[in-house]
Amino acid sequence: MDERAGGDAADTSMLRSVKQFARRHLNAARGSHAWDHTSRVFRLCDRIGAVEGVDMAVLRTAAYLHDIGRGRQDRVKGDICHAREGARLAESFVKGLPLSGVQKSNILHCIESHRYRGETVPQTPEARVLFDADKLDAIGAIGVARAFLFAGEIGARLHAPELSVADTRPYSVNDTGYREYILKLRKIKDRVLTAEGRRLAERRHRFMVAFFNRFLDEYDGKG
Repeated sequence: MDERAGGDAADTSMLRSVKQFARRHLNAARGSHAWDHTSRVFRLCDRIGAVEGVDMAVLRTAAYLHDIGRGRQDRVKGDICHAREGARLAESFVKGLPLSGVQKSNILHCIESHRYRGETVPQTPEARVLFDADKLDAIGAIGVARAFLFAGEIGARLHAPELSVADTRPYSVNDTGYREYILKLRKIKDRVLTAEGRRLAERRHRFMVAFFNRFLDEYDGKG
């Protein structure tokens, strides 16, 4: 199989086994980062990867596996990095896949480097596409919904206007959807790495900014 073209990997038994492996691990993840999120990231990877001309076998495999460490991160309230943990959990499984050594290393790199707050920078075309797809699912209408879903999952308030964001902590009652917007979501557009990803990010970003401006107005009784 041509490593750059990737072939019709979505129909192979290999990708089906990857999907099954990922779903087992994602049973432990909260709804905001569970299988629905992975499925959307997979579809975005297909869309962006086709334009960027990457190895789709690597990209699709990494897309399914990218968040398998998320449940463990949530259980310890962010004290471990789910990207590093995910690469560790995936390593032995990926070794058994019918791919080249270069492809297997690339898959693990994609997983480890996909996190916005991670320390590993995406170095390969496939890793850059996965990074972008994961970030696109954090902005726009879906991103707004996920931010408030996550806040609900950890028992956070709707809004904490009396507090500076600098005085709030992750996984706390004040880890609100708006806090996530200020600290991360509004900055994502400028972190996107691929041309197609940037094109998609522009529209999602505009919607998200308009939503949170309206949210603040309505919260203050102005809207």
